[in-house]
Amino acid sequence: MIDLYTAPTPNGWKASVTLEELSLPYETHAVNLAKNEQKEPWFLAINPNGRIPAIIDRDFGSLAVFESGAIMIHLAEKAGRLLPSNAARRARVLSWLMFQMGGVGPMMGQANVFFRYFPEKIQPAIDRYQNESRRLFEVLDRRLGESEWLADDFSIADIANWCWVRTYKWSGVSIDGLANLRRWLDAMKERPACRRGVEVPYRVESLVQDEKAAQEFAEKARGQLQR
Repeated sequence: MIDLYTAPTPNGWKASVTLEELSLPYETHAVNLAKNEQKEPWFLAINPNGRIPAIIDRDFGSLAVFESGAIMIHLAEKAGRLLPSNAARRARVLSWLMFQMGGVGPMMGQANVFFRYFPEKIQPAIDRYQNESRRLFEVLDRRLGESEWLADDFSIADIANWCWVRTYKWSGVSIDGLANLRRWLDAMKERPACRRGVEVPYRVESLVQDEKAAQEFAEKARGQLQR
């Protein structure tokens, strides 16, 4: 049994979508970021870095695992799915997983900060992170022109990248002209486990069409920037 400590963010969804795709039993514990619960002693005992998601795997003697990529690898190995045992195929999956961890996530995260959350609009910073996010999308698009999935077969690499790329509108990044990426986004969205996973710990409605709601969300998020 898995205890999942999470919030409705791309990194949080990476864990919940993986759990859903693997059909592993888990119990969800919503962490209230607005109340800074991720910095409370009880949570720091699970993840010393004070970030979601984190899990406790009771099947491994209450093993605490943090960092979303590490959680995905642990779960895939536990279930024996979505991460091949063959060295070459495994390396391909891990390459695209780390592409998200080191590129897509950080760049889109910074795009969010400067485009949505930062009170002062610093256009060079906005351009920098939106342009780099778009460049990374183009890398994905080229790969997806060669293969249905990022690492040949569906894997945790697809889950990790999708949980971030699906939020491209919030980051202000266009996917115009990226037909392969759009095809993949649509294919991921059609997977029932993916749809279930992005409603954990609760469903969040899209904010990009509601300017007032978007502004209110951004104002709340500003308080998290230094936490």
